[in-house]
Amino acid sequence: MRPLIRFLEVAGLVLSVASCAAAVDLPDGANALVQRVIDGDTIEARFVVDGRAVDERVRLIGIDTPETKKPGSPVECYGPEASARTTELLPPGTPIMVRRDTEPRDDYGRLLGYVYRTSDGLFVNETLLAEGFASKLSISPNDRLADRFATVEATARESGRGMWAFCFTDPTGSVTP
Repeated sequence: MRPLIRFLEVAGLVLSVASCAAAVDLPDGANALVQRVIDGDTIEARFVVDGRAVDERVRLIGIDTPETKKPGSPVECYGPEASARTTELLPPGTPIMVRRDTEPRDDYGRLLGYVYRTSDGLFVNETLLAEGFASKLSISPNDRLADRFATVEATARESGRGMWAFCFTDPTGSVTP
């Protein structure tokens, strides 16, 4: 039994060292690297925490893109286009800065953030709104930019950008095909 315990201790040490070696170097101004886009308003990003690489799902605060992957729900109008645009803006390996608001996580455990591309400072949340790939979504207490986002959405809507040109909006502002 003693050799088995020693083996497990050594294996644990090797795994610890290997996970430390998996840490990523981040460029100046970045606190994460994009790993993949899950859908139009959710990404997976790699952060460095205490010298270790940690992957987190990040939900973009203040916006909502049409659904493409919600279990039990159909793909919504302009959902695939929104996911594709987010993928264009944030391909894997893109250095980003994720800034939080008041609440750090949503009910699904995702990190909530305003996402900036560090190469050029592009504010991804706002860009998706401005181009008509997202609608505003204000959930207190993470609503610091709610007024700004409402103005950006109104401009995109009035200009018929993105989904505002192709999808029907009901009187409540919900988007449907």
